[in-house]
Amino acid sequence: MLILCSSSKTRAKLLKSFNINFIQKSCGFDEDLVSTKDPYEFVTIASLGKFKECIKCFETQDIVTADTVLTDGKLILRKAKNKEDARRILLAQSGREIKIITSMWVKFNGKIYSRLDETIYKFKEFDKNDLEEYLNSNEWQGKAGACMVEGFCKKYIKEVKGFESTAMGLCVEELLKIIGGNYVNK
Repeated sequence: MLILCSSSKTRAKLLKSFNINFIQKSCGFDEDLVSTKDPYEFVTIASLGKFKECIKCFETQDIVTADTVLTDGKLILRKAKNKEDARRILLAQSGREIKIITSMWVKFNGKIYSRLDETIYKFKEFDKNDLEEYLNSNEWQGKAGACMVEGFCKKYIKEVKGFESTAMGLCVEELLKIIGGNYVNK
């Protein structure tokens, strides 16, 4: 069985939507220990840290780990700590171009694979009332950059380059190239 080493409900939902059989477990890794300000370096170090911990926990299993960050080109926009932080992070995206970067590590059939993917979005300005509704819904909690391209942000997308799955936290299209038809319900 493929092990998704993540507590993310969104990553689990993605794998289910692609009919991939998996179980979800996670091992501890504190990504707050990663101190770089470069979003590509941050996401790679964080996902590799998770991967190394999961290898220890599930050494004989096929596993996948991932980490996702969002950047406005200047700052890493991570998970919001509270509603005010979410508002600040979302306003930094309103009417702008953002990059959502996902790093994935996979152990499959004894081999290790690594991917770094990004999806670029250009957003229209967010409607203030709609933004407040979204903030009050708490759906932004646990999301990189408080961003939900499959939810709140979807109606504001002007342009997109890349896979939505990357933006949701796991590039399943690339994972399928690694695992082939294995673990996929036909």
